[in-house]
Amino acid sequence: MSLPASSAPANIPSSGASGDLDISDEDALGLPADSLEASELRSITASLGQHGVRIDKVLVDAIPEFSRSYLQQLLAQGLVRINGAQVQKPALRVQAGDQVSIELRPTLQSQAFRPEPMALDVVYEDEHLLVIHKPAGLVVHPAPGNWSGTLLNGLLARDPKAALVPRAGIVHRLDKDTSGLMVVARERSIMDALVNLIAQRQVSRQYLALAHKPWSGPAQRTVQAPIGRDPRQRLRMAVVDLATQAGKEARTDFECLESSAQGCWVRCTLHTGRTHQIRVHMASIGHTLVGDALYGGPALPCLERQALHAYRLAFIHPATQAPLIFEAPVPPDIQQALAHWGLRYNFS
Repeated sequence: MSLPASSAPANIPSSGASGDLDISDEDALGLPADSLEASELRSITASLGQHGVRIDKVLVDAIPEFSRSYLQQLLAQGLVRINGAQVQKPALRVQAGDQVSIELRPTLQSQAFRPEPMALDVVYEDEHLLVIHKPAGLVVHPAPGNWSGTLLNGLLARDPKAALVPRAGIVHRLDKDTSGLMVVARERSIMDALVNLIAQRQVSRQYLALAHKPWSGPAQRTVQAPIGRDPRQRLRMAVVDLATQAGKEARTDFECLESSAQGCWVRCTLHTGRTHQIRVHMASIGHTLVGDALYGGPALPCLERQALHAYRLAFIHPATQAPLIFEAPVPPDIQQALAHWGLRYNFS
């Protein structure tokens, strides 16, 4: 449920913020050129503000419905021309007044950016942004294996303005099987502002997690450990040693709300927002999430998805400067799992 802005505290601490957009060009791979049947020619005139800017950046700004990786593929295929001359290097810089043309060819991604009506749980809406309570099982953004039925498709169907904003205004993600709150921009300027707030760690996101084993150690605990690709299983992330492996610094605060012989009920506050951060950090301290098969957390009869819920979202409205705080109730499936272990889901 959302609280009226007037009832929210004036200061929102940045300590609970996430600095990760979790939007990747890896989700937007094109098809081989010889498998495409139709194309569209777009023309762009480089503005004064684009003088000296890389051609791939100019293309991304002008054609936001395609990812940079796909547009770079078109460059490499010789489908981009500047003043009639073919160019293939993404780092080439344009000059003001340059006439740029690009032949766009359909991809799975471009075909995936289609409106699909669906019921969305909107907990707050104004002319600038939406706050949505995403259910478990809903994929946020089209990607290989999920080219339709995503939140992005639903946003495009719900609001014609969404087609004018990159990624339909999505500025951060939740995993498919994580439920909870997300903010979505309805205007490009608001999207840019939200991206900046997230990068500055001024968007507070808190989660609730049900994990295996009784809680050990102090009730409040901070895990500060870098996260990168698991070298043994590329689909997973892992705590890594930055001296020998690629990764990024990550910090999560944990607070045990209640514990039993079977498991623990934990509040999680992100200071960074790495992929699978809570799941990886919880597993690293011996508390895998219930239902998280990827990181070794067995399911329960009443809960087969990962027991993670983004229950609290707080930020300053980019347009009105009003403080906004939203909280989403614990979903019934997690409530049943808590009851199964004799834990309470209500907390102060």
